Amino acid sequence: MKAEIHTTLGALRPTRSTLKSDLVAGLTFAVVNVPQAMAHALLAAVNPVLGIYTLMVAVPVGAIFTSSVYMNVSTTGALSVAAGATMAEIPEVERTAALALLVLLVGAIQVLAGLFRLGFIVRFVSNAVMTGFLNGIAVLIILGQFGDLTGFQSRFSNSVARALDLALRLDQVHVPTTIIGLLTLGLIVLLLRTRLRKFAFILAITVATVLLTVLALPMFGVTLNWQSVRTVGDIAAIPRTLPELALPSLQLLFSLLLPAFSIAIIGLIQGAGVSQGYPNPDGKYPNVSRDFLGQGAANLAASLVSGVPAGGSISGTALLLSAGARSRWANILAGLFVVLIVLAAAPLAELVPMPALAALLIVAGFQGLRIEAAQTIWRTGKVPATVMGLTFLATLFIPLQYAVLIGVAFSILLYVAQQANKVVITEWVLKPEGFPVEQPAPSALPSHRLTVLQVYGSLFFAAAKNLEEMLPAAENTTKAVIILGLRGRTEIGSTFVGVLRRYAETLRAHDSRLMLVGVDAAVLSQLERTGLLAIIGEGNVFPATAQLGEALNAAVDAANAWLEQDDANGS
Repeated sequence: MKAEIHTTLGALRPTRSTLKSDLVAGLTFAVVNVPQAMAHALLAAVNPVLGIYTLMVAVPVGAIFTSSVYMNVSTTGALSVAAGATMAEIPEVERTAALALLVLLVGAIQVLAGLFRLGFIVRFVSNAVMTGFLNGIAVLIILGQFGDLTGFQSRFSNSVARALDLALRLDQVHVPTTIIGLLTLGLIVLLLRTRLRKFAFILAITVATVLLTVLALPMFGVTLNWQSVRTVGDIAAIPRTLPELALPSLQLLFSLLLPAFSIAIIGLIQGAGVSQGYPNPDGKYPNVSRDFLGQGAANLAASLVSGVPAGGSISGTALLLSAGARSRWANILAGLFVVLIVLAAAPLAELVPMPALAALLIVAGFQGLRIEAAQTIWRTGKVPATVMGLTFLATLFIPLQYAVLIGVAFSILLYVAQQANKVVITEWVLKPEGFPVEQPAPSALPSHRLTVLQVYGSLFFAAAKNLEEMLPAAENTTKAVIILGLRGRTEIGSTFVGVLRRYAETLRAHDSRLMLVGVDAAVLSQLERTGLLAIIGEGNVFPATAQLGEALNAAVDAANAWLEQDDANGS
């Protein structure tokens, strides 16, 4: 990985052929995402300015250290909502220091995941879990903006409860705030259907800001009190200076470990989606573990300015590419343009109406809904549909730092329960020429003949007990041979060992034989250690060979020879 990082750093030289495109892409991203980052900071229950500081630092640092050339590491709705659930439990005066520690822990966890090459961990989070979680996050983002959109402040803390509370008290909405919010919402939706869709957010925010500024003049405030509409400046002043270094509050270290771990996992999974969705210019897909490291480095840097958690952003990456990004410099320049916007236009940013930011987030929430993915999972089967539904509900009603972990637990438990009982046994009818014909296994073992069985599925726990019930009954059998194929099995559980022992003893009591074919060396060792090899007989166990069918053919010859000899002795 060190060699990859050195290669990336050595390649960080802008070229004339790509610089112009990267400048346009970086500027576009900065203009669009400054208000969006402020909105994300509000989701994290902290000063909106901290979202801007995150863009300044996390975006360029992530670009330098990730394996993905195009990955945009910035604020996301899912990460901000997860952080907000944690920050809401901390007194407001302590949140800045707590946020610095939270993001520091997130970055440290992600850097360690990258250094230890843990890119494979995303395999343990099923698509059903992430679809349920991300759809739940999208719904929380939408519902969570109704307060700022309408000026109604509910007494409840849960977003679903606040939305229901609003529905029952529509007479208490603040009319001027609601008008600005709905106008902004409608304008964004309209612009997204035009050629100006890349600039829909910033244009709508600009129009809403200008409109409120004009309506707030004394001559327009007779009927409606437009001056009472909250703006970003009412929440916090944006200093026209660069951010200062932040000191984390180590007193909260242990209480923030679990939330940091959950947020780190959410960020890594989102980043993995970007890694696998956008190949590098050479056509190769990025190294997921390197991208873990890059996201961790971005969060470590963001923690120094009390930034909100950052991660691989699918929407940010898509925006940069649609705006013409050609290299890593698009993200690096984006961070520099954010700095320029803050230094040159901070007073203007303070005039942005809060209901306009709420409208922006509502649209972003709808864009984050994965309806098609949910429909696909729903049609796939009961297990993934159940996992998705439970994760979705958990996301809506319990703290987010636990929701994704509960979803993963649901996925693992249901998968294990399903696979532990999934086993199929078939009979192979051998033909003199050509391949065997597969058919259902007989319920009773026929006497005086050879039966070849093949097992598919798990051989552990409950599945092994199910297999015992599926094996052909041998109580009324005499002088039969059954061949059981085990090729590809590198380990068998103790439950299956017991099944084989009982079946072999039953066959032997009826003057019949059990033969095992395609036995791996490790399985052969298990048979020997458990004493099962002595019961079955070494001559009835045929180890796997490199040539397919060789062990089966040897077992068939031995079985036929035994049956013919037995028939000759009987005659």
